[in-house]
Amino acid sequence: MADSSTALNSAAQYSTALSSTALMTDMYEYTMLDAALRDGTAQRQCVFEVFTRHLPEGRRYGVVAGTGRILDALERFRLGDGELKFLSDRGIVGRKTIDWLEHFRFSGSIIGYREGEMFFPNSPILQVEGTFGECTLLETLILSILNYDSAVASAASRMVTSAKNRPCMDMGGRRTNEWAAVAASRAAIIGGFQGTANLLAAQCYDLKAIGTAAHCFTLVHDSERDAFQAQIDALGKNTTLLVDTYNIEEAVKTAVEVAGPELGGVRIDSGDLASLAQRVRNQLDALGAKNTKITVTNDLDEYALAALQSAPVDSYGVGTMLVTGSGAPTCAMVYKLAERENSAGVMQPVAKKSKDKASVPGRKLAYRSYEYSLADCEHVISGSEASLADYQMPESWKDLLVSYVDHGSIDAHYQGHDAIMNAQAYRAQALAELPITAQSLMKGDPAIPTEVTVL
Repeated sequence: MADSSTALNSAAQYSTALSSTALMTDMYEYTMLDAALRDGTAQRQCVFEVFTRHLPEGRRYGVVAGTGRILDALERFRLGDGELKFLSDRGIVGRKTIDWLEHFRFSGSIIGYREGEMFFPNSPILQVEGTFGECTLLETLILSILNYDSAVASAASRMVTSAKNRPCMDMGGRRTNEWAAVAASRAAIIGGFQGTANLLAAQCYDLKAIGTAAHCFTLVHDSERDAFQAQIDALGKNTTLLVDTYNIEEAVKTAVEVAGPELGGVRIDSGDLASLAQRVRNQLDALGAKNTKITVTNDLDEYALAALQSAPVDSYGVGTMLVTGSGAPTCAMVYKLAERENSAGVMQPVAKKSKDKASVPGRKLAYRSYEYSLADCEHVISGSEASLADYQMPESWKDLLVSYVDHGSIDAHYQGHDAIMNAQAYRAQALAELPITAQSLMKGDPAIPTEVTVL
C-alpha cells in the first residue's frame, strides 16, 4: 500500500493523470507487452477486432458511438515521466519496456463502422492493425469507450423513435460519473438528442446547452410569483418555468400573469404526465398562451415516451435511463486477435475456440445488402489479406467500413462537432433503411440477420 507521500493526493496530480490516456487500461496489457518485448513477439503484425456476440436481450439493433472519442484519446496516448515512473516503481514492467514506452506513438491503422451506423451480432465494429505491442495496449481504452457510448446512443435512438420527432434533451449528468456524463451527452446527440444540460459537454463538442431553474429556485423565494418574476427578469419571457413545485394549475395561471402570452414554456416534472400535459395545454390555450411549449421530465425511458405520444407535449428531458443505456449499460463488445504474423513472417488467421466464446478467424470486410431499398442482411466476409483483396462486392451492397487511422495518421474528419452532427444524421438515415420492425419496442430478434462467410 502506497503511503501519503507516494499516492496521488492532489487535484493537480489527478488533472495531470487525465491529460494522458496511457494508463486508462488494465495492468495485464502492460505485463503482456513486457513479456512480448522479452520474447520478440511484440513486433509481430496483428489485426484485432471489436465485435459483440449478441445484442442486449430483445434489442433489434445497436448504434455505434464513441469512435471519435477513441481518436481523441489516441492523440493523448503518451507516457510522460509520471506514467513511466509509476510503471517502473510498481514493478509492472522492466527497463526494456520503459525505454520502448518512452517514445511510444501508435503507428498502426484502424478501420471500422462509422459513428451512427447500426450494428448487429458479429459486426466487425472496429479493426485495429499494427504490431502486437501497440495494439494490445489499446484494448481497455477502446472497449470502455465503445461499450458505454454505443449503449447510450442505442438507448437514445430508441427514445427518439418513441418521441416521434419531438425533441429529446439530455439531463442525465447527475445520474452517472462526472466524466461519463460528458461522454453520454456526446453519444446522446449521435443517437438523435437535440441538446444537453451538461456544460462541459456543450463546451467540448459545441453542443446546444439547455436548462433554466430547479425547484429550489422556487422554494428559496417568498412566493412562486416572485420566483417566476426573477427568472423572467434574468432570462426573458422566452424562458421555461417549472410549474409543479406546489399546485400546477395555480402555477400556470401565475406564469402567464407574470410573463404574458409570450411565455416560452412550462416544465412538468412529476405526476401523471400525459393527463397533466393535456390539462396544462388546455389551460394555456384558455389563457391566450397558445404558443407556450410544454416540456416534461421525470424518469423517462423509451416506453414512457411511447405512452406519451398522444399527449400535447413539445419536448422531453431524459436523465437516468439515458445515461444507463435504458437497462443495457454495456454492449458486451470484446477485443479479439483475429490475425497475426507467425514465426515465419506470414500473416495467419487465428481464433478462440472456447465454448460459447468462439471467434471468427481473419480480418473482416462488412457489407449490407438491400431489397426494395430496405436492408435485408449484414454480410461479414472473413479471410486473409490476400483473399479479401480479391473479393468482389456485389454492386447493390453497401460497404460499411471507413478508415479512421492510416499508419498512425488520424483522419480529423471523424473528430469534433461536425463529426457528431454527421453521425446524428447518418443514424437517422441508417435506421430508416432497416425494416420497420427495428423500431418496435417489443422484444425480438435483430432487425436483420448477420451472415458470416470465411474465405
